[in-house]
Amino acid sequence: MVSLDIPALFHAAAEILVREDKRISIEFSAEEARIRFPTTRRLAGYLDVPHYYVLPVFSMMEEKNLVRREERVGISTTGAGTLLFLEIIRESMPDEATALLGNGTIAALTAKISPA
Repeated sequence: MVSLDIPALFHAAAEILVREDKRISIEFSAEEARIRFPTTRRLAGYLDVPHYYVLPVFSMMEEKNLVRREERVGISTTGAGTLLFLEIIRESMPDEATALLGNGTIAALTAKISPA
């Protein structure tokens, strides 16, 4: 069985969004850029674990201010979670991320949302 922790869920989300869906939904506001996460059921299916196994990890991610769960909206990253997601795709799947987002997008997003 896969070790379930915060990095494992972020990596799974990156794999799903970049390699499977080939689509990342990013929402910008004056305060942050948020990335829409796959559903908990989709992540559990990808990781081949029961759905209820991923829920405690999502609670930890919320406590660490990496994601935000909103009723009937879904799960999205916070500014800190977006930076972690971008770091993961830049390091573990740079070619696919560049093909999806274009040259310089990850660096531009990182610069825009990084603390000054």
